[in-house]
Amino acid sequence: MKFTAEQIAGILEGEVVGNPNAEVSRLSKIEEGEEGSLTFLANPKYINYIYTTKASVTIVNDSFVPEAEITTTLIKVEDAYASFSKLLHFYNQVKLNKNGIEAHSFISEGTKYGENLYLGSFSYVGQNVVLGDNVKIYPNSFIGDNVVIGDNVYIFAGAKIYSETVIGNNCTIHSGTIIGADGFGFVPNEEGVYSKVPQIGNVIIEDNVDIGANTTIDRATLGSTIIRKGVKLDNQIQIAHNVEIGKNTVIAAQSGVAGSTKIGENCMIGGQVGIAGHLIIGNNVRLQAQSGVARNIKDDEILQGSPSLGYGDFNKSYVHFKNLPKIVAELDELKKQIINPKNGNNG
Repeated sequence: MKFTAEQIAGILEGEVVGNPNAEVSRLSKIEEGEEGSLTFLANPKYINYIYTTKASVTIVNDSFVPEAEITTTLIKVEDAYASFSKLLHFYNQVKLNKNGIEAHSFISEGTKYGENLYLGSFSYVGQNVVLGDNVKIYPNSFIGDNVVIGDNVYIFAGAKIYSETVIGNNCTIHSGTIIGADGFGFVPNEEGVYSKVPQIGNVIIEDNVDIGANTTIDRATLGSTIIRKGVKLDNQIQIAHNVEIGKNTVIAAQSGVAGSTKIGENCMIGGQVGIAGHLIIGNNVRLQAQSGVARNIKDDEILQGSPSLGYGDFNKSYVHFKNLPKIVAELDELKKQIINPKNGNNG
């Protein structure tokens, strides 16, 4: 899809300096700009590239005045970085705005769907599913029976949404994600053989949630696994059965939360964090990458390490940990002096 400089300026409420009919069809970095691409200049460190870039159109701040000849058409705006971000959002919406039901997809009886549905090839929608307006389901996806999905939801290729899952409005679920698989529930008998405990609950995902690729969220044994409004989950995260994650909490890649743990609001959890089951994590908690959490955490705590310590205590302890060989050598020397004081330095 092509846009002219004049059209882009209209979207950004900017002023064209140069050719208003210059066309662009892709985005680029300013140093990698080519004919037909759109770029921006916001950081003064990159100002030299404005004179060499081959990009057809460049977004710049109102204050920019060229000191040499340029070939790119300028769009002057109040804030080039903010305007480019706005354009990225607009471009993404246009790119993802697919409509219609493609061949080789399947919709079961009793399904209800709103306006502007997109259902990609080889996708399956189960019985009694409810889909809101502007739902986009990309190819090779699975939507189980009795699933409810709100408005403006994107489900990318290969995602699997098991039965009874409820998804709110304005959510994004990336490729390979599995929502609603059985929780890890098994009971050993006297012979040590494990029997499966049926997992008959569901998963509830509230509004404005983003879930990264290959993340898994298990259904509850009873009741619901709940992801509250505004939560952002990175790629390759495991959320176990009956977990609840509070509003606007963010979790980085490869972290895992064991069953029935409750995480508060506005928490920030780094990559590869492991959280044991049946815990209560307070609000505004910060867990540094690779922390191992095996206890309840109060509001506003910052922890690091495995087992996790207070962030300040961890850093103090680490100083001593690095010096352990030296400390051990000094202790050995002190032992020698105590055992044989004649070898010591008596001043």
